[in-house]
Amino acid sequence: NTIMLFFLACGGDENAKLFELQTEGNNFKQNESIAVSLKNIKDKKVTGITYSIDGKELTETNGKLVLDIPLLGNKVLTAKIDYDGGTAEINKKLKVLSPKAPDIYTYEIVNEYPHDNKAYTQGLEFHNDTLYESTGKRGRSSLRKVDYKSGKVLQQIDLDNTIFGEGLTILGNKIYQLTWQNGVGYVYDLNSFEKVDSFQYGESREGWGLANDGERLYKSDGTEKIWFLNPNTMVEDGFIQAVGDKSIYDSANELEYIDGKLYANVYQKPSVMIINAKSGAIEGVVNFGGLDKKVTETVNWNPKDNVLNGIAYHPERKTFFVTGKDWDKLFEVTITKK
Repeated sequence: NTIMLFFLACGGDENAKLFELQTEGNNFKQNESIAVSLKNIKDKKVTGITYSIDGKELTETNGKLVLDIPLLGNKVLTAKIDYDGGTAEINKKLKVLSPKAPDIYTYEIVNEYPHDNKAYTQGLEFHNDTLYESTGKRGRSSLRKVDYKSGKVLQQIDLDNTIFGEGLTILGNKIYQLTWQNGVGYVYDLNSFEKVDSFQYGESREGWGLANDGERLYKSDGTEKIWFLNPNTMVEDGFIQAVGDKSIYDSANELEYIDGKLYANVYQKPSVMIINAKSGAIEGVVNFGGLDKKVTETVNWNPKDNVLNGIAYHPERKTFFVTGKDWDKLFEVTITKK
């Protein structure tokens, strides 16, 4: 086995000594046509080359490749080369960005409601006109059912003091809740709040936000990735990356899914990204600047800590509800393109 591994390792090094994949820069847009060339270091006779990203073969025409790939973000361009004497596979890292700049949205307040200023909001979601909320901080993490008009807590379960609660989502008759750095999530019965299951995270680093599209869950983890979770097995089944036209963005926090888009709070910023749930393209940004000025600051107020977090869509009212960590108000808003 050791000998076989040694040969495989040498083979990989050998490929790099034979060929080098060259592009003009590393940052490109989705569907852009890019020039690609192969540096043939040892002048081998090349009989064929195929290019691919994420396993999808790209057609080369006159030294150009069109980046018509469905998923954006940090990518690896792979060239498989047939030459006299063998085959080689070489890679080059690229960033594939959104083809257009995000639209900018602004908000208008429709209503203000009371919100528990000791609720460090991490997850917010409506189900049948009732608000469900998960809160964080060790020692005061909870899962709650709330009458949004009065702010009254109708049902609550407190998490263990060692646990830092994070996002939640409701699918079927279950509530799914994340924890931050414990690597575990919980599943509750929607009606009784009884814990019926728990699940371990896979490759995702931490638990941040959670949403669902009726079939699968979306989980943010503080990186640029938003993971797909199978609600039956809770296995991570791929991911998208949050990608604008200039860069790839991390810090997507609390999530809400509406009509093919993920609305994601940007951690520590008064803004929400509108992300295409299929490609990861950031199609819009909602500027919630000024909203925090309408909140009463508590004794231990910290501008870096007590930030905007929590976005829930009310399908009947067709409005969004937003709040923040330990904010004493819940705002019902409409958003419009600037």
